[in-house]
Amino acid sequence: MRERNSSALHWLLTAMFWIAVIYLGVQIFSSRVAIGQKEQELASLTAKVAEQEAANEELSRTLSGSTQSIVEQVARDELGYALPNQRVFVDVTGK
Repeated sequence: MRERNSSALHWLLTAMFWIAVIYLGVQIFSSRVAIGQKEQELASLTAKVAEQEAANEELSRTLSGSTQSIVEQVARDELGYALPNQRVFVDVTGK
């Protein structure tokens, strides 16, 4: 009877061990997937931050100029105007 209880206990401990190993393996795998997703999200946000910083720098540069230069830039960029005898080149490559 004692050998039978010992055998059942050994089988139970072995089963619990393998269940724990499998559970930990699944947890590690899911954690690595979550880390990969967060790294992609970080890269995307970093790119957006760099883009916004470039836009902020452009606005700062624009605002640091004189009123005349601001009016000229708005007329040129937003309204499509040009100074007399000024050549305007338009990129038609679609980029």
